[in-house]
Amino acid sequence: MKRFTSLLVVFAAFAFAFTLTTSAARAEARSIYHGGTYWGSVRVEPNQVVDGDLNVMFGDVENDGTINGDVNVVGGSIVDHGQISGQAHAIGGDVVESVVPWAPMVNAPSASLVDNRLWWRITWDVVVLVVFLIFPVRTRMALGRLEAHPGLATAAGLFAWVAVLPIALLLAVTVVLIPLIPVEGVLLGAAVFIGHAALALLIGKRFYELLQPTATPTPLVALILGIVLLTAAELVPIVGILVTLLVGLIGVGAVILTFIAEPPVALGVPPSGRPPISGPPMPVG
Repeated sequence: MKRFTSLLVVFAAFAFAFTLTTSAARAEARSIYHGGTYWGSVRVEPNQVVDGDLNVMFGDVENDGTINGDVNVVGGSIVDHGQISGQAHAIGGDVVESVVPWAPMVNAPSASLVDNRLWWRITWDVVVLVVFLIFPVRTRMALGRLEAHPGLATAAGLFAWVAVLPIALLLAVTVVLIPLIPVEGVLLGAAVFIGHAALALLIGKRFYELLQPTATPTPLVALILGIVLLTAAELVPIVGILVTLLVGLIGVGAVILTFIAEPPVALGVPPSGRPPISGPPMPVG
């Protein structure tokens, strides 16, 4: 579990840096007046002459003027309404879409879409924080189950999501129990937020320990740090969808396990309830 958590923390940290750089770069294209290498979207104004090769990383080039040189774009597109004296090369954006239509695009469709996704994620994170403040004990219990039984939590989460629709149909068929369908939805929503908080606590704690091996973070600090890392990972195109599904699956499973007593074996007691056998080894032969 620790190895899996460490890998998830490293990925989330990388995703956090990637999201910050790409989303900030695409928020607004800046005007340039000479060639060189730029990070983020750039724009050549009308009647503007840019001398020298232009290299852009993770951004678009909007040319309404004249570029005396080559234009090379990585992770973006070239929108040319002016003149480019040299060659134009773009990896990502419209070039990849025209050659390989099924390939994932590196750049976001628009800055407004990225901003909307970010605001939705921030709103979700605020709810997760509030749920943790309301149910701190249940969240810590889910954290304990998650650390002790990650595989079982995943299986329980998968079973819960598969069983949601059949249970709702069963309640609807009985007619009398129809009012319990909204209750099922509320319970599932609560499990999603509590599980998200528990997983964020785990990731934030592990990440903090990587930075400060001799210190232990407070639960609130670990939670906020984990929320930031998870949000960054969920904002990454395509991969973020998988991260969101994984968080919902494992988190809900961990919450379900909190309503099940810990197996006696996990506490060092055999299932029979008797203390473990101890003493000198028995002779063989």
